[in-house]
Amino acid sequence: MFKFSKKNIVFFTATLLIGIAFFNVYNGKIQSRQVLQIDFSDFVKETEANNIKDVLIKGFKVVGHFNNGTVFTTVVPFQDRDLVTRLMKHSVAIKAYLPEEMNGSFIQILISWLPMILIISMWLFSIKQIGQGSSRAMGFGKSRFRKTGENDKKISFKDVAGADEAKEDLEEIVDFLKDPSKYKDIGARMPKGVLLSGPPGTGKTLLARAVAGEANCAFFSTAASEFVEMFVGVGASRVRDLFTKAKENLPCIIFIDEIDAMGRQRGSAFGGNDEREQTLNEFLVQLDGFEQNTGLVIFAATNRPDVLDSALTRSGRFDRRISVNLPDLKQREAILKVHARKIKSEESLDWFSIAKGTIGFSGADLENLLNESALLAARKKIKEITTNCIEEAKDKIILGALQKSITMNEKDRKLTAYHEAGHAILAYYSKNSDPIHKATIVPRGRALGMVVQLPENDKVSITKIELIERIRIAMAGRAAEEKIFGADFITSGASSDIKAATNIAKSMVLEYGMSEKLGMVNKKEESGYMAGPENFGSSNNLKEIIDSEIKKILDDAYKFALNFLNEKAKELEALTSNLLEKETLSGEEIDVILKECESK
Repeated sequence: MFKFSKKNIVFFTATLLIGIAFFNVYNGKIQSRQVLQIDFSDFVKETEANNIKDVLIKGFKVVGHFNNGTVFTTVVPFQDRDLVTRLMKHSVAIKAYLPEEMNGSFIQILISWLPMILIISMWLFSIKQIGQGSSRAMGFGKSRFRKTGENDKKISFKDVAGADEAKEDLEEIVDFLKDPSKYKDIGARMPKGVLLSGPPGTGKTLLARAVAGEANCAFFSTAASEFVEMFVGVGASRVRDLFTKAKENLPCIIFIDEIDAMGRQRGSAFGGNDEREQTLNEFLVQLDGFEQNTGLVIFAATNRPDVLDSALTRSGRFDRRISVNLPDLKQREAILKVHARKIKSEESLDWFSIAKGTIGFSGADLENLLNESALLAARKKIKEITTNCIEEAKDKIILGALQKSITMNEKDRKLTAYHEAGHAILAYYSKNSDPIHKATIVPRGRALGMVVQLPENDKVSITKIELIERIRIAMAGRAAEEKIFGADFITSGASSDIKAATNIAKSMVLEYGMSEKLGMVNKKEESGYMAGPENFGSSNNLKEIIDSEIKKILDDAYKFALNFLNEKAKELEALTSNLLEKETLSGEEIDVILKECESK
């Protein structure tokens, strides 16, 4: 969109004047080439000879045409008072205009001053561009942080549910920011930096904002990627600017999100980055450059604390590290209640039961769950979200969106039903597996069907038999296909199951020490398992041993699943027929079907 700025007005005015000048010069050249200049005496002779067709009198200037079409011009003396009479006597067509001496003079003056006007305009335009370029260059090294203003909503610990241990550690920071002299008097020093680490969506940014809200201090937030540019020195300049602005707003909290973008280990095997390393060096210098107990605390968040440079996390810099983990059952219930304040919901909603069905959800996932429920209720024109809305939203998040465009023929439906029934039977009869939430052959996401298991309690560790049963359950879909349709008619539908089972088996062998031949040795390297035996620092046949151990676990699990389904053939048929009829079965319905088969 065009803006009427001074710069644009000057530019277009100069362009217009240049155009006028060129037009006049060009027009003058054309006229000088095509118009014949004659003396007045010749003009009189031609008139007497009847060679003049018409004339145009403009003051003392006469422009006319000869009978042959040639254009001529001449200047009439002031004393010739008989000009018109003479022309009319010889039948010359006459036209006349009023004199335009003033207009002509103005145009001549304008044209004469045009070069000077053009030079002045270009000079003013250049000065303005230099000024703007200087300001842009100066602004390029400024930090791009966001400062929470007085009009912004304050976040307190009441708005942060869960993360109880993290809040306890941070309350000390709040007290320090409110009254730093209390710590200075006793000789204690507060940490310069607080590193918040944990999975995505667990509320690290929210915790930092809550500390600023509780302490009623300024809050500067930015991302570490803002400091890393292609030009060396820009990031360091932005770091200096950020600390300068923060020291002008004490007490203050600086929050840097995803600090691993800037603070990754220097001198890695994959090569360095001069700009990133220089920025990190400047950041470390700034951390050392301000004294404790001045009212400035640096908060940083990351999902990858293991890749941070050791100089960044040493004592005296980011010397307080707080883990923000996924919420447990009680914390999920509290988080749901906090987010439920913003939406209209039924009073009869059992938040504890909802929290039980959301194991593994982060705070952001729970907020998204309620938001999806509210969107669903609005689409259905329901005034309040109900339990059914939440369940549908949870299925959408866990299983994926319904793929209404996919239509399966009867053969594909039958194959999918047997596949999912195989998963369900192994899951139902495995003593150490999680209970079945539902089984469905309705396409969702990228899957044509699935069996969903939800744990009843939060787990902090997992046993060997639980891992083995998970592999057996994953292999049961392919085993059901082979049992019913034969080994030549198995499908590619088990690819994701095989991948999941292989990953579990790899972890058992390489990480958990659950291999008979390899023993209790951790052989998982950053370079990757498939990189070759030299990366494991052992004999050349070690990779072959690892492969054989992984394959043995997978083969044993598949044989077990195939034999077990042969024993439960009646249950497999019953569950498959119900899936074909209803398409989706809940855990309670599966329990009833299988118990009826056992009683017969």
